[in-house]
Amino acid sequence: MAVTIEYVRPTSHAAYWSRRLAYFALLLFLFATLSHRFGPLTTPHFLALVLFAAVLSLLAVALAAVGIARLWQVGARGGRAAFVAVLAAVAPLVAAGAGAFAFFDRPAIYDVTTDRAAPPPWLQEPVAKQDWLPRAGSVTVQDRTAQSRAYAGLTGRRYDGALDRVLVGARKVAEENGIAIIRESGLENVVADLEDMAIDPKAEKPEDDGLGAVPVPVARPLETVLTPRIGGPGDVLLQGEWRSLVFGFRFDLVIRLREEAETTLVDLRVASRYGQHDLGIGAAFAERYLKALDAELLGIAGD
Repeated sequence: MAVTIEYVRPTSHAAYWSRRLAYFALLLFLFATLSHRFGPLTTPHFLALVLFAAVLSLLAVALAAVGIARLWQVGARGGRAAFVAVLAAVAPLVAAGAGAFAFFDRPAIYDVTTDRAAPPPWLQEPVAKQDWLPRAGSVTVQDRTAQSRAYAGLTGRRYDGALDRVLVGARKVAEENGIAIIRESGLENVVADLEDMAIDPKAEKPEDDGLGAVPVPVARPLETVLTPRIGGPGDVLLQGEWRSLVFGFRFDLVIRLREEAETTLVDLRVASRYGQHDLGIGAAFAERYLKALDAELLGIAGD
C-alpha cells in the first residue's frame, strides 16, 4: 500500500510583517518629506516623523532578518517579502543615518559667518517656534570658536570693483541660488555713487564773475525723518531666505557689501531657522554662494 506524504511549507509571519512595516515607514517618510518641502509641515514635526519612520524601518529590517533566517533553516515562505522590506527600508534609514553622521561629525552650531568678529547684522531678527528642538538664546563666543575650527576656510571676499558692480553680481548669484531677498538697507549709498558719476551734457557751465562761490543759506531740514541705521554707514545689507534642495530646510541669511579703499568687501551670514545644529548645511551653502560670486565677478577679485 503506497503512502503519500505531503510536505507543508511553513510560513514566516515575521517576513510579512516586516514588509507591512517597511511600506508604512516608507510612505510616512515620503509624506513627511513632501509636506516639509512643498507644504506647511515645519522642521520640528518633519524631523519627528522622519525619526519615527527610521525606527519603524529598523524594526522592519530586524523582522526581515528573522524571515530570511527561517527561509534558510526550514524553507519558510516569506523570503520575497523580507527582501522587499529591506529595499523599502533603505530610504528612511539612509536619510536618518546621513543626518546622524552630520550631527556628530559637525559642530553643534546653527549660525555661521565669514566675519566672526563683526558678523553682518539682521535687518529683522529671524523668529520661529522651535517646538521640541532645543536652541540657545544667542550665538556665543564658543560657537564662533567652533566654527573657526570646523570651517577655517570660510572667509569673506574683496573685489576690485565699485559697490554698484558688486551689488549687481551679488543679486544675480542670489537669484540663481534660490535666495529670496526680503529686506534691503543702505541702497542710498549705491545711488549716491551713481549720482556723483553722472554728468548732464545739457548743463550750462557757471560763469565766473570773479566773486567766487557765494554760500546761499538754506533752511535746516527739520522735517526729515531720522530712521535708525543697521550696520556701518557705508554698508549695503541684503537679507534673504533660502531652502535646501531636497528636504527644504529653511535658512536665513544676510549679505553685506562694504566699500573700502576703492574695493568692495562681501561678507555673508547664514543661520538655520530651526534647532541648534545645522548639520553643516549653512557653511556648505555659504561656500557655494561665494564661489559662484567669484565666478560671476571673475577678473575683479582682489586678495
